This record gives sequence, C-alpha cells and structure tokens, in this order.
Amino acid sequence: MSTQELAPAALDVEQAEAALVEHYPRLVRIAYLVLPPSLGRNRRVLTAHSVVQRSLPRGRTRAAEAVVGAEGPQVPGPVPVPREEVPSRVGLPARAGVAAPGYVFVRRRVLRQALEAGLPLRRRAWPKRAQFPPLLPQVWGLRLFPRSGGADELALDQRLSGLSGPARAAFVLRGLERLSDAEVRHVLADAGIGDPHATLAEADSAGASYALLDSPEFDPCSLQARPTDLMRRRQHARAALAAAAAVLVCGTLLGLPGEGWGPDGAAAPLYARNPASEAALDPDRLGRIAPGAWRSSARADFSVWPTRGTLTGDRALLRRALAVWARPSSRVQTSATPGTPPGPPMGAPQLLFAGMVDQARVVLFHDGLRVVRYAEPGDGTSAGAALDFARVDGAGAASSGALVVGRWQGNVRYLVAPWVTGTGVRDLLDPAGAARPLGRDAHGVTDPLPTPVQDRGCRSWEALELQDGSGSGSVERRLVTDLGELAPARLTWGPPAAPADVSTDAARKAWSRTACLLPAVRSHGIRAVNSWEYARQPLPEANGTAAWLCTRAETWRGTGSRAFAQFQAPTTRRPADAPAAVAARSEGSPACGPRDPRVLAGVLWKSRAGQWYVLAAGSDQFRSLATSGGVRSSAEGNLLAVRAAQGSRAELHGTLADGTRAGALR
Repeated sequence: MSTQELAPAALDVEQAEAALVEHYPRLVRIAYLVLPPSLGRNRRVLTAHSVVQRSLPRGRTRAAEAVVGAEGPQVPGPVPVPREEVPSRVGLPARAGVAAPGYVFVRRRVLRQALEAGLPLRRRAWPKRAQFPPLLPQVWGLRLFPRSGGADELALDQRLSGLSGPARAAFVLRGLERLSDAEVRHVLADAGIGDPHATLAEADSAGASYALLDSPEFDPCSLQARPTDLMRRRQHARAALAAAAAVLVCGTLLGLPGEGWGPDGAAAPLYARNPASEAALDPDRLGRIAPGAWRSSARADFSVWPTRGTLTGDRALLRRALAVWARPSSRVQTSATPGTPPGPPMGAPQLLFAGMVDQARVVLFHDGLRVVRYAEPGDGTSAGAALDFARVDGAGAASSGALVVGRWQGNVRYLVAPWVTGTGVRDLLDPAGAARPLGRDAHGVTDPLPTPVQDRGCRSWEALELQDGSGSGSVERRLVTDLGELAPARLTWGPPAAPADVSTDAARKAWSRTACLLPAVRSHGIRAVNSWEYARQPLPEANGTAAWLCTRAETWRGTGSRAFAQFQAPTTRRPADAPAAVAARSEGSPACGPRDPRVLAGVLWKSRAGQWYVLAAGSDQFRSLATSGGVRSSAEGNLLAVRAAQGSRAELHGTLADGTRAGALR
C-alpha cells in the first residue's frame, strides 16, 4: 500500500488515547530512558509521566502523519505484543510486530518531548514546554524513584548518561521497541535529528545490553518513596508564611493615599541615577590589591589576590565589563553555577585580572560572594561577549588556589593565587606517573592544558597540581580539576572528618578508578570532591580483595551535594579500562560526609568461576548486615557475602552499634 493510499485515513483522539492507556507503562519507560539523567531520578520520573500524559493529539489527525515518518508506510494493524510475552536475548531483540497508527503517533510525540526536555534553555530561543518542570503530576513531601538494580543496570545507566539524548533514543528504539536500524533512522529523522547515522553510531558505544532495559531499575511505574528533607521543609514553610505577611504589609502601605509611599515613594532612584550603583560602575573605584598584601594578611582567599594583567589600565574595557555585568543584554551569553545570583554588583567590586587570554579580552572581578568573568573578542567589541558567575563565599587558602581565566579549542588556562609557587599537570588515570611541569607567565596565567570535561571517552583526566607556599615553612601540593565552572574543584582523599590532599600512592591509585565518575557532578557548583575507603572485603573463592569507597561532592552553596558508593574489584587492567562500579548514589543527603560518615552499599558480583554473589559492605559504624527479598542472609560485622543467582534482587540493611537499623545509601 502506498503512502498516498494511507493519507485519507484519519486518526481519532480515541484511538490515540486507547493506545496510550493500553501501553502506558512502556511509553513512560521510553520517556524515562530518553530523558537526561542530569534531571535527577525524582524529577525524571515525574517528567516521564508528564511527557506521556501530554502526548494526546488535540483533535483528529491524519493517519499518514501518525504512520508515515515513523517506521515508514505501514498498514494499520495490531499493537505489538507486550515485551513480557517476547523472550529476551542478549544482543538485538527480534521485532514484536507492526505498530498500530495510534501507538506510533503517541510514541513519536513522547520521543519529541523527551528529546526537547534535554535541550538547554537559551536566552534567544523560545523555550519548549518539556524544558520546564512538569505541572502535572505533582508529588509533595516525597521523593519517588525506581527500585535499584544490580551492577549491570548501574553500569548501563552510567553508559547511557554519557550518550546524547538522540543516541539514548536510538538505543531505546533498538532494544525496547525492536526496530531495525533503517526504522530507527526514520523515527529519529521524524523527531528532528539532523544526522541519524551518526546518532546510531554513537548509540553503538553503549554496547548491546538491551535485555537490561526491562529491569525495574528503568521502570518509572514501579516506584519507591522516601521523604524530602523534613527540617528544610519546615524552614521553607516558615519562610513562606513570613513572605506572605511581608507582601500583605507592603501592599497595604503602597495603597496609602497622599504624598506618602506611592508608586515611587521611598524607593531609590533608577539604577543609572542611584549614587551607590553609579559608584559600582565606575572603573576608578574598583578595589585594587597590592602585589604583596597577601603576605601580611590574616586571610588567604580571593579577597587578597593582587590585581594582575596587562589591561588593568584600560578604562574603556573595565567600564564595558561593569556595564554588561549590571545590565547584560540578550546578546550576552550568561551562565551561573547553581545557587549563584547573577545580579549586578552590590558595590565597587575587586579587580582580580584584566588582560588578553588567547583570542579574548578577559576581566575577572570578585565582590565577596561571587567571582565574575567578563570576556569579549580581542578586537575590543562587546559583540559576542560572555558573562560567567560562580559563587565562592567562604573560600580558604585550599579552595582559592586557582580560577579558570579562559577556554579555547578544548584547552583551559588558569589564573593561580599569588602564594602558588609551582604548577604542574597530573593525569589521574596514571597513578604511577609523575606530574608534568606547567608554565605560567608573570601575571599568574598558566599555559593551556586539555580540559577533561569535554573528553567523553575518559581516556585521561588531567588535573592541575598546585604547589602551595602559603604555609609556615611547609610546601603542600594540591590537586584541582576543571568541572566546567570558573572555580575548579579541589580533590581530596581520606575520612570525611579529616580529608587530605591526594599525595600518597594509595590515594592516587584509588582516584585513578574514581576520576571517570566526575562528569556526574559537572557544572553543579562543586567546591570539593573527597573520596575515601570505608571497607576492604576479601572476595569469595580467593578472588582477591575488593575496596569499597565513598565519593562525596560538596557544593559552594552548601546544599545539593552528591555521594557515590563504589565497588573496586581487583584488576590488572588500566584504570581507564576498569573504572569503579557505582553501587549506590545519593543526592542531598548528609551520608558519607562529616555530619554522617556512615555508608552501606551492595552489589551483585560474579566470580572468575562464574558463580554469582551478593556482596555488601558498611562503614565501621555497622555491627551486622542482612539482606531480604530475593536473597535472604545475615552476617556479623560490616561485611557480607552470600551466593545468589544471576539477576537476584535483595533489600540491604544493617544494624548500628546502638541497635538502630539503617538502610543502604540512596
């Protein structure tokens, strides 16, 4: 049957609704897998349901629109057999049948919205509805997320998080929908993907673990619930009540008659006529610190950095930078780390740097709360200017050693603190390698080094090593790394109560298998990342000894920290080829940190002889561990190993020294 013969047929809203209701779990699973993992599991679940529920057409739609452009011309037929009735195999699954027009139409709308949800918001582009948090469904007071899977599901989730949205869609269409490559290309092209062939090639890098897509790990219809932060919720309720009272009072005062507080009343003049604001825009009033002031200061942070650079006397450049900071136009590319207010300066800021960096004129300011970077093309025009904000309040000597001053062609340059006496480059994936010297000019700007945030393959991770001479007679070497923000994140090793610099062989060896997890906290406002070994476990069948690590990323704003429990099995392969397995993860929890250093996690592990085991390990606070569900066992102490079948699932919990029961990290 030709496309023209299908065109007269019409698709009713009732047909689409019937397909949506009948195959709602599968459509929601497709949306959940295609949505970007950076949304977090709770918002990803709610967005997946919202995307599917918004996929009904508004009226009658041509059948050709629903069928042609998805898998090519098709005759109306039965909806595919549900996946539960089709035996799953390793590799590419067989096709389940020919899709009905209603199902194909709804699936296409689901894919389009899920792909739009992964697009970044831009000032010049009109935002899509899917890019905002869902209006419905809404859940108050609870965090929802799918049941945790095994090590294979976690590994697949990590690989999918490294793919682009279109590549995840191609992987799901192959594995979950059983479409051929030609049909996948049709669907991707219909969804607006410019190069479906390249997208399929990218999807191949995730392997062929299609059977794992049926796991409850990726089922947003079978959920677990946990409460939100109860203390913070109470504080927010009080703050909302106080704000409502303030609005009521202000509204009453604004409505008073006469010469009192009217529309302008006691308000200050407009920004351009406000004396305090005008002072903040005057280049002559910028704070300039003398080169040696830091030596006699009681503080060691950004406030004592000297003013450096070859363009510190360029008043026109400084005036443009301050004016753009106060009133950025729509042509200025603006970015801010989470929790950083992007507003105008609160007073005359401190000038840290002004000079040429690669092909741009760059100005760095510090206002006590934020570091602000202004960059414009080297020809002196403000067209194509960029403005970046990063929160750095509370920084000390350890966290104020460097700032990103420029990025160009995959490289990054740093402006280092005046107390830094030496700079080098250390590849975290080469723990036995020595640090390479890195030059810097008289103003403290380093030579370029490759930025690891753009290396999707994680074949190396080059961090900046700073030799710190600010201490009394001692020299410390600190590692910082670029995570896509102005302030690089400091890397440390050791228990949460006393983290230390990554300076020992054991610390470098552990970080060599941890570094490839850092993209999960990229552009998240990270201040420091600490990793520590909380347990070592002899593996069954004399397979060596595994290490259990917890890695916690702290933010500048204090909230939104992320923690990962890792399982590092013994291996002889290179760290780049044998990264740690993520056994559990948490966001916004105090676990694995100085306030609550306890950790508990488990994995499903296969020995060299092919036997499967459930392995679990807790920190020193645990006195016994137990599993329930598919695998039932218990053990005294903080380690557990029990035989299991492939694909087994178990709930893990432990008992603390005071008899309190505690669950795994989540």
